[in-house]
Amino acid sequence: MTAINEDTSRTATGHIAGVRFFEVGKLYHFGCEHLPDLMVGDWVIVETARGRQMGQVMSLLPLDESHKERDYKPILRKATPTDTLSQKLWQAREVEALINCREKAAELGGFKDAKFIAAQYNFDGTLLTFLFTAEDKLNTNKLRSVLQRSYKAKVELRQIGPRDVAKLIGGMGACGIPRCCSTHLTDFSPISIKMAKAQGISLNPSEITGMCGRLRCCLIYEYEQYVEARKQLPKRNKRVGTPHGEGRVIDVHPLQDAVTVMVEDTRHLVTREELIPMEEYEALKAKAEAGCSKHGDGPCECGARQGSDAAESSAAVEADDQTPSEPERNRTRDPEHDSYGEQRSARGRSRRHRGRGKNRSKKE
Repeated sequence: MTAINEDTSRTATGHIAGVRFFEVGKLYHFGCEHLPDLMVGDWVIVETARGRQMGQVMSLLPLDESHKERDYKPILRKATPTDTLSQKLWQAREVEALINCREKAAELGGFKDAKFIAAQYNFDGTLLTFLFTAEDKLNTNKLRSVLQRSYKAKVELRQIGPRDVAKLIGGMGACGIPRCCSTHLTDFSPISIKMAKAQGISLNPSEITGMCGRLRCCLIYEYEQYVEARKQLPKRNKRVGTPHGEGRVIDVHPLQDAVTVMVEDTRHLVTREELIPMEEYEALKAKAEAGCSKHGDGPCECGARQGSDAAESSAAVEADDQTPSEPERNRTRDPEHDSYGEQRSARGRSRRHRGRGKNRSKKE
């Protein structure tokens, strides 16, 4: 079904609706099979754990296998113009309710460390929620009882964290633009000091702490890119070879795909393609120069090769031992080439001696 609404065309498809209750908030999913004409952008009335709420449909999803396992509450109905007007009228009374709550808390006492941030009515005024923040958990039963006498709506007091406070208040961040939490972040991800260290950010609290007093949410934005980039680069104090000579890594620049290397009291910025890991290089060099286990301690052709070349060289040597060529027979018989004969293994000599014995018997 396709519907034309002003200048946009929208298709009403799906059996699950993603509903948002605040401008920048989480999506909650509800069943909408009984509303075939429901479209993205429509306002609906749903039943939640905190009573009936009015929210806006942000997405429509098909009912696949993953969704069949869950039991979604159905949308009660589509919101009417009367519901929208009622919500605006009750929202206009929220400031007055917040001032009254602060006055009652000051009269009762015991809420010196608490900060009452906002008062929120639902769309029909049947539920009034006061949001506050405090370092410790507070007992608000007495205050709730006092406030309940002043309002016909059901009164609730909910304690929230500092990040939720910053999201409600809004304002500008340290970067000079509106805060991420109040513009596009619908959920808060866990942030750790490890993320700042991985990105080479100074651990000065003024540089990594947001207006809420917690680690900045933006520390997670580029964290994965830094981790992946660092995997391809050597760590600090690692010995590396560069076009300027051998040196040690003193700083890593993940986003530049380069490192700063100290070579004879001189700093050089070297890209990853120009680096040679000295420890690995020296290990391979030592292995190449080591004697072959088949031909003794001296250097040989198969010992100088690595990988498949070494295997092919070993196979070729074994074939040469079993069927020696004519020049090798002459060199073996020549006393001037005793050093060549000494480098051969005892197994190779025994094979040749047995071969010569068979040849003599045939000639006789």
